[in-house]
Amino acid sequence: MISIRRRILFLVLSLMLLGTALISLFNYWDSSHEVEEVYDAQLVHTARLLQGVMRMPLENDKRSALYTAFNSALGQAGQRKAGHPYESKLAFQVWNRAGEVLVRTASAPQLGAAPRLGFADVDLGPHQWRGFALMDEDQGLLIWIGERDDVRQELVTSIVRHTLMPNFIGIVVLAALIWWAIGWGMQPLQNMARVIRARHPDALEPLQLDPLPKELEPMQAALNRLLFQIDQVLERERRFIADAAHEMRTPLAVLRIHVQNAMQASDEAQRSESLGFLIGGIDRATRVVNQLLTMARVEPTLAKGEWPVIDLQAVTRETLAELTPWVLKQGLELSLEVAEGDYRLAADAGAIGIALQNLLTNAVNFSPAHGQLRVLLGGDADSLFLCVEDQGPGIAEDQLEQVFERFYSRDNSQGAGLGLAIVQMIASRLGGSIRLSNLPEGGLQARLELPRHSPA
Repeated sequence: MISIRRRILFLVLSLMLLGTALISLFNYWDSSHEVEEVYDAQLVHTARLLQGVMRMPLENDKRSALYTAFNSALGQAGQRKAGHPYESKLAFQVWNRAGEVLVRTASAPQLGAAPRLGFADVDLGPHQWRGFALMDEDQGLLIWIGERDDVRQELVTSIVRHTLMPNFIGIVVLAALIWWAIGWGMQPLQNMARVIRARHPDALEPLQLDPLPKELEPMQAALNRLLFQIDQVLERERRFIADAAHEMRTPLAVLRIHVQNAMQASDEAQRSESLGFLIGGIDRATRVVNQLLTMARVEPTLAKGEWPVIDLQAVTRETLAELTPWVLKQGLELSLEVAEGDYRLAADAGAIGIALQNLLTNAVNFSPAHGQLRVLLGGDADSLFLCVEDQGPGIAEDQLEQVFERFYSRDNSQGAGLGLAIVQMIASRLGGSIRLSNLPEGGLQARLELPRHSPA
């Protein structure tokens, strides 16, 4: 693709050439019209002057001598040094009533018949003549004044040529000036490109170019937004790698110990016990990996910040329908209580399903045998809430905030310590909150509150 500078220059020059061509055509037409008017007026004026001369009161012999002198003088047109080349392109003739030629210039064309009165174009041989015929009724004279058409065309061509030449020269000069002006105007853009090229690949801090034209402010803002998003992506990747390395180091070491114990077992019972521990460790490592992958998948999706309108009640029922067989298999009962109302809100259905799944999994892990789990839905005009209640031992008041930290697993050797961290991240990204509280009758309540509209 050609450069912006050349595109602008090509467009500007094309418009200038088109405009100049249109103006030149108009000038040619207007010049031709004006020249025709001036020359026609001159023909009429000359015919009137000749008419005045021919009306002079002279005797017949003197009038004949006048005609002879006229013809003699006009026959020498273009021969003297003081003359003009255009003399031969101008002509006139005078006829009497009998059709006899009284006066005639040597350059006058041979008219086959008496011309009609007024203006008329006559095509004679290689030249076209523009003539004006005037009738003098008192003297019985027909006066014709003619002029070759190429005289007029030469004048029009000369006018247009002298008009266009400065224009074309000016276009060349303007093209050079416009090229320089565009380069000067695009200097801030070139400075921005130079600054970006000079940045280190790891430098993701925002651009701060000063001074910056208003036209480049949206570009700088877009670049800074892109740099911020790239920094967020890299930060998530670094955090994921750090979290995975931190959490997987211990399980892998434990798995190695169980394998060594199984290899060194003295009897089948010890070997079976070590293999059982090995399977449990593998299951825990699998849960850690799944939670890490869930967090890595959900976090960038929620960063978009724009979601469709969904039905929270429908999302909750679908999620519980998937989890109910597993809950029943754990020997627990599950119930859903929904208050009447409208449960539409702008949110991510998949993220809410993941949050509910993590809350319910925590409740199952800490519930006693044959316990009951309750899921409550409610809300008001501005927000909705989703509660999960269990009948477990609850959480000490000083640990209610600590349990949201990553990899903090309270009294659960099989947990990864990421469930509540994921729920808190989802709540934060959706503009809501998650709060834990101990129930008076025993157990724990996890309350997820979400606004009905997307956060700004």
